[in-house]
Amino acid sequence: MKILSKKSLLLVTLLVVALGVVWKYRAGTEAAEARYKTQVVDREDITQSVAANGTLNPVILVSVGTQVSGTVKKLHVDFNDHVEKGQVMAELDDVVLSSQLGQSEASLKSARASLELAVANENRMKSLLAQEYASKQDLDSATQTRKSAQAQVEQFQSLTRKDRANLDYSVIRSPVSGVVIDRQIDVGQTVAASFQTPTLFKIAQDLSKMQIDSSFAEADIGLIKVGQSVRFTVDAFPSRNFKGSVRQIRLNPTTQSNVVTYDVVVAVDNPEKILLPGMTAYVNITVDQRESAMTVPNAALRFKPSESGTFKTGKPGEKQKKKREPGTGTVYVLDNDKPRAVTVKIGITDNRDTEIVSGDIKPGDTVIISENLPTTDNSVSTGPRMRMF
Repeated sequence: MKILSKKSLLLVTLLVVALGVVWKYRAGTEAAEARYKTQVVDREDITQSVAANGTLNPVILVSVGTQVSGTVKKLHVDFNDHVEKGQVMAELDDVVLSSQLGQSEASLKSARASLELAVANENRMKSLLAQEYASKQDLDSATQTRKSAQAQVEQFQSLTRKDRANLDYSVIRSPVSGVVIDRQIDVGQTVAASFQTPTLFKIAQDLSKMQIDSSFAEADIGLIKVGQSVRFTVDAFPSRNFKGSVRQIRLNPTTQSNVVTYDVVVAVDNPEKILLPGMTAYVNITVDQRESAMTVPNAALRFKPSESGTFKTGKPGEKQKKKREPGTGTVYVLDNDKPRAVTVKIGITDNRDTEIVSGDIKPGDTVIISENLPTTDNSVSTGPRMRMF
């Protein structure tokens, strides 16, 4: 009996010790899980992109103006009308212009008559000089009169061509084939072309080919290259994704409120012609991508432990650097239920996860995303309180 009792006592002691170890392990694990929010490191495809807003515009937008002033007499086209090159779009009142042309033509006829008389007088003087009935001075005077009359004819010819051109300009014709997307005049309206050419119509040459003019910050412009693929959406079709490509990065910067941006032109095919000029486009340019990359959440790279916690900092005996090198970050890995700081080299990011290029970390490790700070219980009384009246 004594031997059996000793064995039983030994078994009970071992069982208690084992239960204590298990309880301590589970308590430590549960404490770690209760204190931190974690995520397992995994491999996945990741795509880095930059985003901005832009405006859809026709590739070629022609502003049709007038070179003469006048009152709009007729309109032959309206919004959304298809026009051909040379087609009449509007007519201005040509009464004044016709009168000017008539006056110029009459002056030209008078100048030609004067030229005919001057030529005849010159020939007559040549004949009289040969017969010694006129002097050399008389011939020179007749020649000068003929040249002056000829110059006056040329002057009135130029004036006539100018007035005829102005009369032709009173008929507004389309310079290209396309679609009228804007009309800024009405019948009876007076247009003045004294200092600058007023815009009467705007014609989009081909709405099946569009472009997006978007503004990207200088921090992103270094990642954008001509030919990169572009995805964008518009408010008119929120559930539909459209595609394009970067056609041009314009070198002219725009500075507003000390923010520098650059215009990135995106080429867009619009075969259905459902994308209209002026629509706001939400542009997303793919700048880099990786397949089966080891990634961690961005929150893990932002996580900083509280000062009250006890943390391992890297490998044993390794001194932690004060300044972080460019392209590196720090994540905290749960190692035996204790956080351990690991310096990693980071790659591209999709604003949710970040690629880990190298470091003392591998798929399957658990990284800390955030810390669940304990709540303080203010209901416990620590001494007498003063009553407020």
